[in-house]
Amino acid sequence: MAGFTASDGAHIAYRDVGQGTPIVLLHGLMAHGGFFEKQAPLADRFRLISIDLRGHGGSRMAGGRPTVERIAADVAELAEALDLESAVGVGWSLGATVLWHVLDGPAGARFAGAVVIDMTARVLNDAEWDLGLSIEACEARSAAIRDDFDSFARAAGEAIFAQPVTAEHRALADWAAGEFAANDGAAIGAVWASLVGQDVRALLAGIRHPTLIVHGARSQLYGADTADHLVAALPHARAVRFEGSGHAPHLEEPDLFNRTLEDFAARLSSTRAALPHDS
Repeated sequence: MAGFTASDGAHIAYRDVGQGTPIVLLHGLMAHGGFFEKQAPLADRFRLISIDLRGHGGSRMAGGRPTVERIAADVAELAEALDLESAVGVGWSLGATVLWHVLDGPAGARFAGAVVIDMTARVLNDAEWDLGLSIEACEARSAAIRDDFDSFARAAGEAIFAQPVTAEHRALADWAAGEFAANDGAAIGAVWASLVGQDVRALLAGIRHPTLIVHGARSQLYGADTADHLVAALPHARAVRFEGSGHAPHLEEPDLFNRTLEDFAARLSSTRAALPHDS
């Protein structure tokens, strides 16, 4: 696993395999870059860069209380360090919020498009917003992370899959539960608190990158109406529904996801090739 030193001195781990158009893979809360292992076959045609976000996996010892903004800064700095051009950003859950912050900043120029996997523009519901989670649900998660992280993490690792978990996915769900539980509860609590405080709705209209919204039809977190909101809010977005998936279509239906991602990247390349170039 490779690594780079962020501007505050923290070590951020990442994997960098394959050649071609860069695909930057950003995982969800309590996961790590290894949760994109089922996308490994794409390395035959793309450069896959999967980052262990600060507070997770190989970046677990970065220290401090990680925030979404600091994690986005890490991703932007790595994109600069690797001199990425025309990359495709893939953000799953937490990773999508991080990606939106990256695309809204100067590093956004290094990306040609984005794929958002089962995420909302705002996690915390209120009287005028109901496309996230209730106040009670968010408070319960915060308390569980603080008081019994191991039990919470293991349950969450299983819950990312369509329920009930099938025999086909049982070993994968058990693995995910164990990987989630291996995190430091304090660091995850800090990231979760920062995520709950996010409201990126104002950012979306300014993100001009073509975006594919991937929605798991059996997700326990977000429904089709959440995907519809993102399609309406982003200037150049369309949605695709994965009928057999919960919160993690890239894990649950990897062959279909990989084909969908490959097709999206090919369309971006074709669009860029058709644009007039400066003489």
